[in-house]
Amino acid sequence: MKKIHLLISLAALLAASCGNPQKPVTENHAISSRKVIEGDSTRYGLACDGSTDSILVFLRDEGGDPDTLNIIQAREERRIYGRPRIGDQLAVIVLADSTAEVESVINLSQLQGQWCYQVTPTLRPSAHHPLRPLPDSIRQRIMAPREYGIRLRRDGTAFTIGMRRQQSIDAMSPIKYPEVKRYASWHVFNGHIILEPTDSTQQSDTVDVQLLRRDTLVLRFNDHEQGYYRKENGS
Repeated sequence: MKKIHLLISLAALLAASCGNPQKPVTENHAISSRKVIEGDSTRYGLACDGSTDSILVFLRDEGGDPDTLNIIQAREERRIYGRPRIGDQLAVIVLADSTAEVESVINLSQLQGQWCYQVTPTLRPSAHHPLRPLPDSIRQRIMAPREYGIRLRRDGTAFTIGMRRQQSIDAMSPIKYPEVKRYASWHVFNGHIILEPTDSTQQSDTVDVQLLRRDTLVLRFNDHEQGYYRKENGS
């Protein structure tokens, strides 16, 4: 029952703050339980009614009155990732020498979900698996692509798509698929996406969003860029 009351209160708060900018919320009610990370300058909150191509009306997670932010430069430099809609969760970086001019915006609501790409296998050394004499039709069937990717959930958990459980069986195959790093969680830090691996001995990956549209995502890793397409039913 307490949970239901909390949800009703949050809904009322969003309606008051984002649905009618003429009547902003003045109480300092927090609207998110997001953990604050020391050193993170990112502002988190919701896109509100009244936003245009030049300004963003933005309600911070901390509550209070919505901010009106200048996004002209960020839009011209293509640093608005995902089109903000009313109620979308956003991660906003403001220019260091300004309080209201935006450097970049990431639409976290649009970033969440299941993102995939196709991976083609490679042949193992021909000395052990002499495939070259095989007909092209058989080679084409053997070299079937697989779907790899990543799932980013609203609660901050992450899942890697690919590297099936029968990987030990695949070791007997004449082909091999690339290995992928397995992730357990994700979060934003100073405008970067941090992917935390399941293996605590591995380092986390810091990636940058290069492109975010409804069905397209491009992430820049340390050594490469990876493009993705959205896979439905993966939010």
